[in-house]
Amino acid sequence: MEAEDLTETVIGTEPIYKGRVVDLRVDTVRLPDGREAKREVVAHKGAVCVVALQADGKVLLVRQFRLPAGKALLEIPAGGLEPGEEPDACALRELEEETGYRAATLRPLFSCYLAPGYSSELIHAYLATDLTQTQTHFDDNENLQLVAIPLEQAVEQALSGGYEDAKTIAALLVAHRRMAQ
Repeated sequence: MEAEDLTETVIGTEPIYKGRVVDLRVDTVRLPDGREAKREVVAHKGAVCVVALQADGKVLLVRQFRLPAGKALLEIPAGGLEPGEEPDACALRELEEETGYRAATLRPLFSCYLAPGYSSELIHAYLATDLTQTQTHFDDNENLQLVAIPLEQAVEQALSGGYEDAKTIAALLVAHRRMAQ
């Protein structure tokens, strides 16, 4: 069976907000059958996340307060792409900024859209190994706490609902599976 063409064609755009991290717009689209519809889009420059595994088998996580969630979450290191920055370079930069570790080996795990129903944010996940301690370089607006736990414990927490951050859950599980192969 041949796949139906589901392409929506943008026929108009209304900018709503332009911010430091995201832009918001409302697009008018033409559906394949000719009808028109509105789509609210959060435009994002893209991001990375890193499963950083130490030689002793511990994974580095960061705890930080997330205002939209209303609480502190435990997550893998992550951050946004700078204009023109390649994802692997961003992953290495964010890892060192947030954890104070530099990776000699960086392996891509996957790339995925976090919420494609309304956001263009594409996140690139990596596994970082062969770590060397340096020092953190937090952004001016960051307040992080570094946590190191055994990878097996982190995976068990991901499987039992111990994390509320989707990128952390997915990246930990994929990294664990890749390392077992």
